[in-house]
Amino acid sequence: MAFTPLHDRVLVRRVESDEKTKGGLIIPDSAKEKPQEGEVVSVGHGARDEDGKRVEMDVKAGDKILFGKWSGTEITLEGEELLIMKESDILGVIA
Repeated sequence: MAFTPLHDRVLVRRVESDEKTKGGLIIPDSAKEKPQEGEVVSVGHGARDEDGKRVEMDVKAGDKILFGKWSGTEITLEGEELLIMKESDILGVIA
């Protein structure tokens, strides 16, 4: 992909949620919530601190992450829906 986020921003692809409940009921698209789990596609080079030194990013491309419900800005790149968010919006990395 020919896109690199700037500073401490991260490009994320949402991971699709399950189509069924544990009991076997199929969830219609209108009732589904957007997943709060995703995969990091690319990361920026990091923000700068007060001294002008670059602060390294804690996540890297390929990491599975958990983020806040209303985090990020939805964009479409090459026909794919992605999110751009600040690294501080990421709640954690899923092992």
